[in-house]
Amino acid sequence: MHELHELIQRYGLDEDLEHIIIPFRGKDGKPARCFLLKRKFIRIAYPDGHYADYPIEEVIEAIIKYPSLLLSESLKLLHQEMDAEITRIFGEEKEGTDR
Repeated sequence: MHELHELIQRYGLDEDLEHIIIPFRGKDGKPARCFLLKRKFIRIAYPDGHYADYPIEEVIEAIIKYPSLLLSESLKLLHQEMDAEITRIFGEEKEGTDR
C-alpha cells in the first residue's frame, strides 16, 4: 500500500480511515468528490455479467486522468496508454540490440 500513499501525496488527495477521496469537476462543472474504499483491488462488474479486479492505484490514475468518463472507459483508456508505453519501450530496446 506504499504506492497508494505516494499517489495520495502526488495528487494531493484527501483520505479518512476508510476512504481515498478524489476531488474533481463533474460534467456540469461543479466540484464533486469520489470516495474509494481503501482496498488493494476494486472490482468492476460489467453489464454482460463478467467482472474484473483492478489495483486501486490504476483506478485512482484513471479517475484523475479521465474524470468525466465512466470508470470502465477510463480504465480502458489508461490500459491503452500503458500498452502503448510498453510497446514503445520494448521497440527502443529492440532497436538498441540490433546494432
